[in-house]
Amino acid sequence: MATTRSVQAKGYLLYRRFSESSDKGWFRSLFVHKVDARKDAHSNLLSKKETSNLYKIQFHDVKPECLEAYNSLEAEVQKRLHEDQDYPCEVVGSWNTWYGEQDQAVHLWRYRGGYPALTDCLQKLRANKEYLEFRKERAKMLLSRRNELLLEFSFWNEPLPRQGPNFYEMRTYYLKPGTMIEWGNRWARAIKHRQENNEAVGGFFTQIGQLYVVHHLWAYESLQSREETRNSAWRKEGWDVNVYYTVPLLQSMESRIMIPTKSSPLQ
Repeated sequence: MATTRSVQAKGYLLYRRFSESSDKGWFRSLFVHKVDARKDAHSNLLSKKETSNLYKIQFHDVKPECLEAYNSLEAEVQKRLHEDQDYPCEVVGSWNTWYGEQDQAVHLWRYRGGYPALTDCLQKLRANKEYLEFRKERAKMLLSRRNELLLEFSFWNEPLPRQGPNFYEMRTYYLKPGTMIEWGNRWARAIKHRQENNEAVGGFFTQIGQLYVVHHLWAYESLQSREETRNSAWRKEGWDVNVYYTVPLLQSMESRIMIPTKSSPLQ
């Protein structure tokens, strides 16, 4: 009996040593060129250095009977802002949710020039009587609204206009505080597994609003294409490891399937 226990104990110790060394090997290999969280704020470490873009995302819950009128009104105002060079902002995309929160409009804006551009734009809009009238008219159509200010991850593509027809998925991740650096390090490697079908549109993290929130935006030709694209990622070496290590960083997550509006640059 003593001999059996001794053999079992030695076997367990060997297993622990192998397991620990193996785990450390995986860990080190996945974090080559990692971002060091101790050197700067995660917003500076993870965002693009070559641009100073700031993004705003708006979520508008629209009265069901007003959605069509809301889309028309919003498209008219967006067009005017696009054409007026005095306003340093542009619409990246506008959508209505298909699956997820119903009767919801989502708008993604870009401010080239960061916070100064945002401030300049807001000051000009507050002095624009037509825009103030638009806000009053729009308010009659809404049940609620909220927005967030975002930065884009350095390892994601900048969202650019694309031809349709596509539908879009916005996957929103609510991270545990303090985990943004690790999330970025993992996804800097994981994103290479999701480029084959040009489905990666943009990746963002919040600066103002609910913090430690990440939004990933994907484009697909169909729900079937989405399923096939996502399944193919699991057949690529390394994808499963990145998923394994990012899941513990999450508090919760959600998915929206969205249809672009007629005026959206992302079709």
